[in-house]
Amino acid sequence: MKRVMTSMVALAIGAGAAHAGGVERSTQSVGILFEQGNYAEMSFGAFNPDVSGTVNYGLYGSPSSGDMAPGYGTLSLGYKQQLNDQWDLAVIFDQPVGAKVHYPAQPAPPAGYPAGGSQASIKSSAVTALVRYKMPSNVSVYGGLRSESVKGNVNLPAQGYTMSTSEETDFGYVVGAAWEKPEIAARVALTYNSKIDHTFDVTENGAPSAPFTTTVPESVNLEFQTGIMKDTLLMGSVRWVHWKQFDITPLGYQIATKGDSLVDYANNTITYNLGVGRRFNDQWSGAIMFGYEKHQGGIVGNLGPTDGFKSVSLAASYQATSNIKITGGVRYVDIGDAKTEIGGSTTDFSGNDGWGAGLRVGINF
Repeated sequence: MKRVMTSMVALAIGAGAAHAGGVERSTQSVGILFEQGNYAEMSFGAFNPDVSGTVNYGLYGSPSSGDMAPGYGTLSLGYKQQLNDQWDLAVIFDQPVGAKVHYPAQPAPPAGYPAGGSQASIKSSAVTALVRYKMPSNVSVYGGLRSESVKGNVNLPAQGYTMSTSEETDFGYVVGAAWEKPEIAARVALTYNSKIDHTFDVTENGAPSAPFTTTVPESVNLEFQTGIMKDTLLMGSVRWVHWKQFDITPLGYQIATKGDSLVDYANNTITYNLGVGRRFNDQWSGAIMFGYEKHQGGIVGNLGPTDGFKSVSLAASYQATSNIKITGGVRYVDIGDAKTEIGGSTTDFSGNDGWGAGLRVGINF
């Protein structure tokens, strides 16, 4: 039961994680450390958001932005080796942050939306190596290093501005502790992920510009599960991310806008997930998970016009053989309403949502 649910909860939470604050695309779970024996997994995910807004020009109308958030896919890999009765080793590949923005082309304002044709992307990959040491009384401690590579670009036709960065690889660390009670499949794990600073070489409007530094923020994860009756598990997570640390401010853009940041966040986020899993028989298990992130209010950026969310996820796991399990999940996200400012006017982004899906194959050996 515990082995099946560890994979299921991670997949249910992860599908559509990009709307869990900032530009997040991975929850940085350490659940793989608690798989039994030696274990490997491969996960694929996809998310298709529908995000649009309207700007109020009064007598001139209210043109729509069109859907500015294209769908995308994600990939993660994991390997866990039990070294002996006390030590475990895990290596995880994921894509911790990302963004994909594409406003459809528009006529010039006031007939069209002022950000028409704007595009931006952030791409990343990370490899995390972890070790876990089991102590008496079902307590364990773990930690390791993360190598993270990030690059980005932006094109804002209405402002006559383009920017692209080099791909930079830098390092952070992970530390945590866990307590388990195997008799009732209970576990609580608290994990700290350090911030990682990246200093990019920059090209603005086709010419080299001054380097700038962006911080992928620190975070704290609390993951938990416990049996509440026979073959039934209560599970969830609480994740805090220090998004105030994240700021993209190229020098040329800052000068042109008299001090504005291209992307920044005024609030940190806390994301909650809570659900129930149930084993139906030796082959099949299922779970339902609810997610919530508070609506902060205020003005947000045009390259990320969302504010909080509510979600529901369904997942199912099939034990195909004694050592192979296949887990699938779907997630619906009600994306929080947001307001942006552009061209001296306010834009309302409301009624937006998205669908995510994921598939994970895990092998014990």
